[in-house]
Amino acid sequence: MSSENGKREGRPGEPPEQLALIRESVRRAKAPRAKPRTWRGAALAKELPVARVVVNKGVLHLDQFFDYAVPEELDAVAQPGVRVRVRFGAGAHQVREGRREGGRLIDGFLVERRAESDYAGPLAALADVVSPEPVLSPELLGLARAVADRYAGSLADVLQLAVPPRSARAEGRPSPAPLPPPAAPEAGTWGRYAHGEAFLGALARGAAPRAVWNALPGPHWAEELARAVAATLASGRGALVVVPDGRAAARVDAALTALLGEGRHATLTAEAGPEKRYREWLAVRRGAVRAVVGTRAAMFAPVRDLGLVVIWDDGDGSHSEPHAPQPHARDVLLLRAAHDQCGFLLGSTSCTVEAAQLVESGWARPLAAPREQVRAAAPLVRTVGDGELARDEAARAARLPSLAWQVVRDGLKSGPVLVQVPRRGYVPRLACERCRTPARCRHCAGPLEAPEQRELRCGWCGRGEVDWHCAECGAARLRARVVGARRTAEELGRAFPAVAVRTSGRDHVLDAVPDRPALVVSTPGAEPVADGGYAAALLLDGWALLGRPDLRAAEDALRRWIDAAALVRGQGEGGTVVVVAEPTLRPVQALVRWDPVGHALRELAERAELGFPPVSRMAAVSGPPEAVAEFLAAAELPSDAEVLGPVPLRRTTPGGPRRPGDPPPGELWERALLRVPPGTGAALAAALKTAQASRLTRAGAAPVRIRVDPPDIG
Repeated sequence: MSSENGKREGRPGEPPEQLALIRESVRRAKAPRAKPRTWRGAALAKELPVARVVVNKGVLHLDQFFDYAVPEELDAVAQPGVRVRVRFGAGAHQVREGRREGGRLIDGFLVERRAESDYAGPLAALADVVSPEPVLSPELLGLARAVADRYAGSLADVLQLAVPPRSARAEGRPSPAPLPPPAAPEAGTWGRYAHGEAFLGALARGAAPRAVWNALPGPHWAEELARAVAATLASGRGALVVVPDGRAAARVDAALTALLGEGRHATLTAEAGPEKRYREWLAVRRGAVRAVVGTRAAMFAPVRDLGLVVIWDDGDGSHSEPHAPQPHARDVLLLRAAHDQCGFLLGSTSCTVEAAQLVESGWARPLAAPREQVRAAAPLVRTVGDGELARDEAARAARLPSLAWQVVRDGLKSGPVLVQVPRRGYVPRLACERCRTPARCRHCAGPLEAPEQRELRCGWCGRGEVDWHCAECGAARLRARVVGARRTAEELGRAFPAVAVRTSGRDHVLDAVPDRPALVVSTPGAEPVADGGYAAALLLDGWALLGRPDLRAAEDALRRWIDAAALVRGQGEGGTVVVVAEPTLRPVQALVRWDPVGHALRELAERAELGFPPVSRMAAVSGPPEAVAEFLAAAELPSDAEVLGPVPLRRTTPGGPRRPGDPPPGELWERALLRVPPGTGAALAAALKTAQASRLTRAGAAPVRIRVDPPDIG
């Protein structure tokens, strides 16, 4: 809205002081940056002249607050929570001593105004207030501090994850006026669950129920999440939903819009872009909206009067933050639920070991459907069992046994058929046809691949291989060790020439497919939703998921299978799923029974016997061998801490793929695992943080990498 003289006016009912701060923010953003000031006895603020600042320096030995003087001209805008710029030297003592030479301007957050400082010397002055918009509330600061302590990280690193980058244009726009609370929703499909209606009723009354929800297969989970959010809003409180990816966020966003209408929730995803995402985040912080749905970074969303936190599909790797200190969204929401005394809902079509532990410990209640409801909603799951082997002796070794072909033919008569392939590409792994030796690049030892053009090339360095011969037997012919999604789509297209074949993977992910006969070949996690559900599904190459040297291999394989099978029509509508894997394995049997909870409970019991997470707390320390040994010797670990290892880490080749935490190319690193019993995790994290901070203050000491609760324990 604009006035006659061209100045922007606020919306009706907007506080004048807020509008003045917004205008001042826009003016300061457009004005040229003034030269930083250093206090030389100039006029200071008359009240609370000391500003306590957390600087944007994510190193552990500087993980503390620093005091600065507040000049009189910045007194009005230098309020707790705003972004500031300060001059920070090479060491913390330079700032505390007020040295004017050296140092540089860095960003920070003003967390508190005080009457006096704990430091007796002169203080450097605040250089500038970037924006008068308070973005760091005391609640968010406390949450960031708790996350940093739990993961042995620095507060500055957590705040970089919690507070999005500033957009002056977004700050200059006022947020809409908050809408009144909606009416409590009907139970809808929540009535299929034993305690579903009671759960919604508790949220609508203002209670804080905690539940682990084993969702039924089918398309209703997004609508059910929307009803839980609506029930929380009806009580006058806020709700936060964290999902693994943008496609899931779009489904929940559509369900919330259909149930509540526009303007009652915000969507925080990376796909929205920096400006729109910051504008939505500001609307949440200002209280204009009370409901948030988003991906991993939304776990820190500053929702007012938080009444419910929800995480969907907590076993998805996207919930684990790749940047330091690498918190998991599930743990952050658990901290928020405990701190804010709000409701908690962990939902998934599968079940992780951590979810089972929440129920076993009594912290949360199970929220599941009766077995007759599960049998009605789940598809029929078939394996290559003894009966199939009796009719087809080659079925056990065949990649596509006769049962799979028959199910595909029958499914295509009534709708689309989903084919899940664990590996992307065409032929991502090749071997010698005679001796089965893996084919490697002669330059970097990377795996050789064969794209559709049949030209050999290295998967790491990309160099072509013209005249390949096996180094063991001298043969020149190759065979496929692993078949990817594109090769599978090509083979199925030749087998069913009259049927459309579509692929969905990392390069191109489909959101949905129409309800007509088609073959949809997808990698795990990229399966599109079919209108009306898939008629059938094939789960191929189960060995690729189950054969990983990882503690979570079986759990993750079952989760990916169930996520794909949940998109298939129910057994009453003819939906059928064929899993091509050894039928006697525990995850396969759990899929046949559609019993992910029982599988998770058994995994939890076995991990308790072995002392593995989540029963115990673990941390990983990796680095050069001498650095790891020195770190472990200097760290004051808890008395009941157990050191496992160290063991050598896999070397990475220059040009080859690298995962987070891998050593630099060509260097030999080791990793040690530290294990403590329940209740000692905080002491372990504190000891690791103190040892790392002490190491960083010593010249020449190589820092080590610390990861609390590493996901790749094998």
